[in-house]
Amino acid sequence: MFSRWTNSHHDQENDPHQAELKVKELKDAIGPQSGRSLQFCTDACFRRYLEARNWNVEKSKKMLEETLKWRSTFKPEEIRWNEVAIEGETGKIYRANFHDRNGRSVLILRPGMQNTTSMDNQMRHLVYLLENAILNLPEGQEQMSWLIDFTGWSITNNVPIKSARETINILQNHYPERLAIAFLYNPPRIFEAFWKIVKYFLDAKTFQKVKFVYPKNKDSVELMRTYFDEQNLPKEFGGKALLNYDYEEFSKMMTQDDVKSAALWGSDIKLQQAGNGYSGAEVAPEPVCLAPAAS
Repeated sequence: MFSRWTNSHHDQENDPHQAELKVKELKDAIGPQSGRSLQFCTDACFRRYLEARNWNVEKSKKMLEETLKWRSTFKPEEIRWNEVAIEGETGKIYRANFHDRNGRSVLILRPGMQNTTSMDNQMRHLVYLLENAILNLPEGQEQMSWLIDFTGWSITNNVPIKSARETINILQNHYPERLAIAFLYNPPRIFEAFWKIVKYFLDAKTFQKVKFVYPKNKDSVELMRTYFDEQNLPKEFGGKALLNYDYEEFSKMMTQDDVKSAALWGSDIKLQQAGNGYSGAEVAPEPVCLAPAAS
């Protein structure tokens, strides 16, 4: 049974014609959309939902419908930096000023830097940064990478299980196939107990993408180096760069990105297909990025 499933799944990935038929089938099953849902439902989007559900159209449809419902109430594209800026004061999650070797946006997560208690606003902040990472993907790239730094993490200030589960749910259910890899760098021994619970919230596909890196474990370090150039990688992750989170600079950058996002999701903008898996808009040239973006 398992080998038959693997083969059919494998066929979809390797046979563009089969994949195209499935995309069309899912598009027909979802039916006509309008406004932002129409903008969200690109062929690339259909492919991500199909991939997340092993090309099962019925399951993909259910998943995508749930997301469309969620997006219509949560309105991720309408969150602006000033609404979540308080969450960004310590740099507990932020978009790095470098990409991985494949040009993916990189989110740095530092759970030890938690500075607020409202889970609702923490999730809005997370969603804002997921959307921002997608907004800043280069043409043809749909995924991001996560780097998780445990500096300052302890059992007293750890992430509540509830918010860890909510983070995983949002990522898995509403941003399928957006995460390429997540490196957990040198977690303390005490993290193991937390991980034993949290890993049950991960589906098989996401679980495969979570990698533990220990400086003394050569293989784990080598794996991380295949994704990141050590010149870009902050020394907190075993690289050579300095991790310098500047709240003021980051806020300026996010405010500029809010302008791009408003143009992208605005209804009166002439739309064209973009390669990051959202429908892009014809926007004015980007302002010069404040942080140097290394490729």
